[in-house]
Amino acid sequence: MSWTFPYDSPNAITALLEEEGLAMSKKFGQNFLISNSSRSRIVDLLDVQGGSKVWEVGPGIGAITALLLERGVRLTAFELDHGFCRILRTRAFGDEPHFTLIEGDALKTLFTALREKGTPERLCGNLPYNIGSILVARLLEGESRPNRMVFTVQKEVAERICAGEGSKNWSSFSLLAQADYDVGIGFDISPGSFYPPPKVTSSVVVFQLRSVSRIPQADRHAFYLLVRELFGQRRKTLRNNLLQSKVGARIGKEGVDGLLFQSGIEPSRRPETLLWAEILSLSAHLSSIPATRSEGTSQGR
Repeated sequence: MSWTFPYDSPNAITALLEEEGLAMSKKFGQNFLISNSSRSRIVDLLDVQGGSKVWEVGPGIGAITALLLERGVRLTAFELDHGFCRILRTRAFGDEPHFTLIEGDALKTLFTALREKGTPERLCGNLPYNIGSILVARLLEGESRPNRMVFTVQKEVAERICAGEGSKNWSSFSLLAQADYDVGIGFDISPGSFYPPPKVTSSVVVFQLRSVSRIPQADRHAFYLLVRELFGQRRKTLRNNLLQSKVGARIGKEGVDGLLFQSGIEPSRRPETLLWAEILSLSAHLSSIPATRSEGTSQGR
């Protein structure tokens, strides 16, 4: 690889951006990871092999991209910023035969690529804070499941993803993440490891695909519907949340009461008290209840 760039140097990054007539844009949540040890640890956590099909979201100017290409992977990168794309394409990796760049909003281009090109073995990204949780949630609700995913997100987002039953961070995000993946925080990254330094600590989250999903395929639609609605208002009881949700619109008051009764769940409980076994019971029973009203369609999170 002919591109050698000192990604640890804020001065070099600033100079490169100035040469290209670029400025860091807050609206894209751009923070460059200048810690070489952190970048290496991220790539190690991906556990790639030569020839692996790897996709990277938000490569920026290519700090992690370069390490992945050094390991011989077949890399597809998804980048929104036109200036960064110009650097990646014309200065950094244009001579790399195993590098493909897809320009545009990853909330659109990534999912189009998943439909058209199939599922990669590995998926990673130092995700912009403003879209990180949205993109991960859409991936988790989709039909494509890479064997291993490694994302850098805000620490509070990572804690919700990895939260255990009954903890203060147990949420719809925890359920989505843990339905098909074993999840864990690889390590935290301090603000000083980025340029410019963000105001929050980041965490690297590892998703390893489970050999068997927690959710039976027949109950998957009901599970997603419940997950989106159960935690709508955490202070409200399960019954009230369900009555005011699309579940209530679908099965009515009697249906909600019957759903909770058949699942053996006290209606006055709060969503964060639910255990996996109870979520699965609710999903199974909801799947078996015929709709009494128009359910409507969901538009995601």
